[in-house]
Amino acid sequence: MLRRIITLTAIFLVALPSTVFAQGRSFIRDTEIEDTLRMYATPIFKAAGLDPNGVSIYIVSDNSLNAFVAGGQKLFINTGLLLKAETPEQVIGVMAHETGHITGGHLSRVHDQLRNASAISILSTIAGVAAGVAAGRSDVGTAAILGGQNIATRNFLAYSRTQESSADQAGVKYLTSAGVSSRGVLEFMQTLEGQELLSTASQDPYMRSHPLTTERVEFLRNYVANSSLKDAMLSPELYERHARMRAKLYAFTNQMQNTLRTYPETDTSISARYARAIAYYQNSQLDPALKIIETLIAEEPTNPYFEELKGQVLLEFGRANDAIAPLEKSAELANGAPLIRLLLAHAMIETGNDSYLEPAKKNLIGVLSRERGNASAWRFRAIVENRLGNEGEASLSQAEYSLLTGDRQAASYHAVQADRKLEKGTAPWLRAQDILQATNPEGKPGQNKDAPK
Repeated sequence: MLRRIITLTAIFLVALPSTVFAQGRSFIRDTEIEDTLRMYATPIFKAAGLDPNGVSIYIVSDNSLNAFVAGGQKLFINTGLLLKAETPEQVIGVMAHETGHITGGHLSRVHDQLRNASAISILSTIAGVAAGVAAGRSDVGTAAILGGQNIATRNFLAYSRTQESSADQAGVKYLTSAGVSSRGVLEFMQTLEGQELLSTASQDPYMRSHPLTTERVEFLRNYVANSSLKDAMLSPELYERHARMRAKLYAFTNQMQNTLRTYPETDTSISARYARAIAYYQNSQLDPALKIIETLIAEEPTNPYFEELKGQVLLEFGRANDAIAPLEKSAELANGAPLIRLLLAHAMIETGNDSYLEPAKKNLIGVLSRERGNASAWRFRAIVENRLGNEGEASLSQAEYSLLTGDRQAASYHAVQADRKLEKGTAPWLRAQDILQATNPEGKPGQNKDAPK
């Protein structure tokens, strides 16, 4: 569940959700939204001959309308685009177009520009942001993003008209193969057409990096008009998930009064009630938030995300013990979704009850089995192992956390402690050696005798 971005503290960075700040923006993680986008993208990736699990999707907390691929098979989508898109077909259409850039090899030209120092800097920015998202730290990745790179990045990621046309053709091919109408991508392009007369500074980033031409729009119009899928509809589930995704994003990124104006009490749809529950929660109004959440759960008792929201609300209002039951149910309903299990472990830790330490550890091991790069899971595990008296495992977990968050000195220090406390030859001990090697290539670990800050 999305956490209030402004109130994040160091220990809660990925505990549903994680946000990573870079260039004044943040990256959002949320199980429901990620699952929805995966449902959109998987048929497209398969149609393109890509392994769906090999393409990473990142959600950028930015109101501007934008999406792009960079740093390999990494797809970035702004919340502004998700909020602007009125139908799932529009988002899927953009995904198909961006997939066309991947399969068309349009990113290969990056290698031709590596001789340029600014290109190297931009690639470092992209890599740093991606690493930051994985780590769940607000400061990871920002070292390479020191300002002044917005224009350079935009130009670096800009495609030629030929590449755009090629991506359009590939995109509609993938959409057709997946049984999705291409009218969504046409509607998206028509939205951009109205920006052609605006100054470059006023245009959405997508318009600036993806040049729009009359020929492209005409190609899409003709394709849609002659397609047997022109009027094809998706499953009702996807339209409902789209409405809920937009409601959730809107409620978490707007003031309560704006949310209540957009989703008034007269709107009794599930998405509207969902938005109002989040709005009240965001405004620290526990009772009205819980009242709405309970009605949503009663209406859809097998929905993991409503249980997740209930647990998140209770945890943030200091009721960790009460949060455990809904979070356990949410994790079960969501087939052990890592972010939900992470939040559950967090709640167990917050109770202060030692009987929850082993279950918390089990959940954290489950998270790390699927997301080894989740820094907050390592941080929480360090806390649990320490409270269980497992000093070696606690040091190793802290070393993993420090390594992921870019603090090589701290990683080295904690790896030295793990080396001293763990049984020689075991898998954890060998991992400590790997971290020592990674942080001390000259083979002189542990030179700093003082504990890191």
